[in-house]
Amino acid sequence: MDAMWFGTGLCVRLLRPMKKQVNNLNPFLAGTGWRWLAGSFVLLLAQVAAGQSTPEPVYKRCGIADYEQQVLQRRNPLRQKQIEELNRQVEQVLQDRQYLRLKANETVYRIPVVVHVIHSNASGTVGGSNNPNITDEQIQSQIQVLNEDYRRKANTNGFNTNPVGADTGIEFFLATSDPAGNPSNGITRHYYPQQTAFDVFNDDVLLSQISYWPSDRYLNIWVAPLENNYLGFAQFPTTADTLKGLEPSETNEFIDGLIIDYRNFGRGTGPLRSTYNLGRTATHEIGHWLGLLHLNGDSPCGTDYVGDTPPTEDLNQTTVCNERFSNCSGRRSRDMIENYLMYSPDACMNVFTQGQRDRMRAVLALSPRRARLIRSVEALPETETLTLNVFPNPATENPTAEIQFTGFQSFSVDVLDMGGRVVRNLNYNNAPSTRVALPVNGLPTGLYVVRAKTGDQAVSRRLLIQ
Repeated sequence: MDAMWFGTGLCVRLLRPMKKQVNNLNPFLAGTGWRWLAGSFVLLLAQVAAGQSTPEPVYKRCGIADYEQQVLQRRNPLRQKQIEELNRQVEQVLQDRQYLRLKANETVYRIPVVVHVIHSNASGTVGGSNNPNITDEQIQSQIQVLNEDYRRKANTNGFNTNPVGADTGIEFFLATSDPAGNPSNGITRHYYPQQTAFDVFNDDVLLSQISYWPSDRYLNIWVAPLENNYLGFAQFPTTADTLKGLEPSETNEFIDGLIIDYRNFGRGTGPLRSTYNLGRTATHEIGHWLGLLHLNGDSPCGTDYVGDTPPTEDLNQTTVCNERFSNCSGRRSRDMIENYLMYSPDACMNVFTQGQRDRMRAVLALSPRRARLIRSVEALPETETLTLNVFPNPATENPTAEIQFTGFQSFSVDVLDMGGRVVRNLNYNNAPSTRVALPVNGLPTGLYVVRAKTGDQAVSRRLLIQ
């Protein structure tokens, strides 16, 4: 397996022109990238001498190989084999298109999130300039961004008209109860005076010791000040723990999640960095947490194992959204700078592709902790009689249907026009109460009927499509 399959998305470090860092750069940066930095440094000196303002720093979005080699593979020598095995299993599932269509594609996966805010603010003040103890509003804005981006919501920054753009059918919400079952707002706050900033290579375990909820029940996000201008990173999923000799390590379980600098978390409020102020750092990193690679697989013209993302020489490590082109295998193609797995500024991003959607959903089914997490939340409470709720209603995009009943049953969900004709049909076998996305996009606006049926019960609701 190539080094491009390293397993953690580690995002964004300021490139400093120091000799000792050259040896840590990947071959691409150590060559053309270092010469470019040297020229930029000379230009910076000239600007300072002329009294000009200094430009925004140049960032390195992801140091996957460094973190993987220096930390995770050192802790667990079998890690690379685990990732390779997961990739093999994902590819096998993706080849079975009927499985994807009939078994997974219509379920809306909802992921509970806990945000651990780590700070050294002795006063306990919440919010304000340069305060890592960020507000609830900043945290809530990040959850809103995730749902706009992953659901491709109309009239938001997450919507796109790209022909291969996809609604992933994945949603996020702040946890409503803690591991003991007590009510919670999904936010924990921790005063830690021993450090004012955290080293991403050495302090991941420390952060989890300060606060951690079981990673097979919650997506843990640690928000803290990070050293060396990293924006954040995520834990990549690994293979099934039922394979003898490839069991995931216990350490990885406790650091499974995201670690993000507080200045890049959320949007529109708080102490945010200008280029990364729309919440796309978390969107990008959760993509890694769900098994996505950067579009070039972390090497020029490499692969991300997704068929509908274009080959890419580099990842738009710029501060602008200008069109870029790559020449891979003798063919010139436009870079998808708007993809969430590029390095583009937040303002450029608005696309997950259908292939990326399929890959993330396959990972949710195959990676042990991800699969257990989904099973812990996807089933709705049982009801004695069949119930059906549809929201939002009216709907401008695919709405969600909640179907509840007793135990496990086979059921169908139909969308009918006002003439009684079935225009959409979904069928499920031996399933619990659940949520599904109604695939109504493309239907004419107007009034419809949504009908849910089990073996001996049926219930209907009207739906207005606008």
